[in-house]
Amino acid sequence: ELELKTTLRELVIYIVFLTDLCILTFGMVSTDMYYLNKVMYHLFLEPSSPEEHRSGFRSIGSRADFWRFAEGPLLDGLYWDKWYNNMTLTLQNNSSHIYYENLLLGVAQIRQLKVRNNTCSIYPYFHTFLEDCYSEYHYRAEDRSDFGLRNESEWKYTSASSLSPWYWGSMGLYSSGGYMFTLPESKQESVEKLVFLRQNSWLTRGTRAVFIDFSTYNANINLFCIVKLVVEFPATGGALTSSHIYSVKLLRYVTYYDYFLASCEITFCLFIIIFIIQEAIKIVKLKKEYFRSAWNWLDLLLLVVSILAIAFNIYRTVAVSLLMEELLSDAHVYPDFYFLAFWQILYNNIIAVTIFFAWIKIFKYVSFNKTMTQLSSTLSRCAKDIIGFAIMFFIIFFAYAQFGYLVFGSQVEEFSSFQNCIFTQFRIVLGDFNFETIEAANRVLGPIYFITFVFFVFFILLNMFLAIINDTYSEVKADFKLIPSQELQIRDLFRQ
Repeated sequence: ELELKTTLRELVIYIVFLTDLCILTFGMVSTDMYYLNKVMYHLFLEPSSPEEHRSGFRSIGSRADFWRFAEGPLLDGLYWDKWYNNMTLTLQNNSSHIYYENLLLGVAQIRQLKVRNNTCSIYPYFHTFLEDCYSEYHYRAEDRSDFGLRNESEWKYTSASSLSPWYWGSMGLYSSGGYMFTLPESKQESVEKLVFLRQNSWLTRGTRAVFIDFSTYNANINLFCIVKLVVEFPATGGALTSSHIYSVKLLRYVTYYDYFLASCEITFCLFIIIFIIQEAIKIVKLKKEYFRSAWNWLDLLLLVVSILAIAFNIYRTVAVSLLMEELLSDAHVYPDFYFLAFWQILYNNIIAVTIFFAWIKIFKYVSFNKTMTQLSSTLSRCAKDIIGFAIMFFIIFFAYAQFGYLVFGSQVEEFSSFQNCIFTQFRIVLGDFNFETIEAANRVLGPIYFITFVFFVFFILLNMFLAIINDTYSEVKADFKLIPSQELQIRDLFRQ
């Protein structure tokens, strides 16, 4: 009875904590973020007419296509100086308002990263045919020397800020330095600058990535939108495009509801301090016995991610208060809001992990329920059998993954890398597959791979996994029939 009373009291306190955390997390996000991302995506990435399709961002396949996009759809999206009936807008401080609602902060920046010539080895037989050789991008091969006209900043390398995060692209990990320039405030001057750079070959054979960065602010919904358009030029030739659009709430405390969320944040911090003290007392009392319980490990994990979330939030708030005025001080330069957005997204991710583990911890308090006890007992009792099965399963699974990568890797996108092979095979197990592409890549080995994989993994191994759990559950259920249920005690407790 004492144990049940203690557990129920802890459960009530924990539900209060969980409610506070839910209010805190759902107060940070809104559907406005999705719609803001969607309109920016539609404007810059989706062509609105068949004529624009050839010059759209997604259709970039070469350096010429990049210039066509930069001089056309990009500038049309960035500079809004006319109303829909071609009436000229009265611009405040020469600022552009994208979709008439989103203030363009400062100006847009375009940056490229290059690699040096002769950064790869040419086979001796081809020395007479080839003189130049530009490797894939990596930090040691990066070109930092002046080139072209050498008189402006776009022809000179600018070192990366120590605070700026690197960018992880499709073909490599890119530093935050490079050859960069900002677009002028007027559309006509921007067109002239881009044409000048195109005519003077600003993009070279050594160019490996071009980044287009700009930021907007929508005062109606108090959201910043940070847009990063990336065009990678791999060593194979051609071009790959990717984009990142982040809508973030950097100015957190504006309305009364925001101050209510601030009080929830303070309450969350107080709860974490109390939980830390409780766990410290437990560790002192139980010593080594404390670490033998899986629930105690979950408590520690929840505390660690909560402390990280608090640290990220404090750092983000301090960084915004220190940098905001500096970033907005000069309208003629590019304000790097990507750094602040990066920390806000990192905070959002860690708080998402926190609330996930917080919900999982509820199982600890409902473990006196008969069904929950049966479930946990089944999993703990068959753990050794499942580990043995998992070793056998992954030996076969990775053998098939390597086979698929080597046979279909150069032909089928789903098998183009070893990681893609693993994800593709999990999708095959779930029934999501494209058999025609596998068969087209290799008419003999394709069907053999597919049929044997489905037979061994889907029919034999997965059914074996279910048989292990089913057999153990039957044993646990039989044992529990002999044990008196605690649920009757709980009913009596509530009646009292």
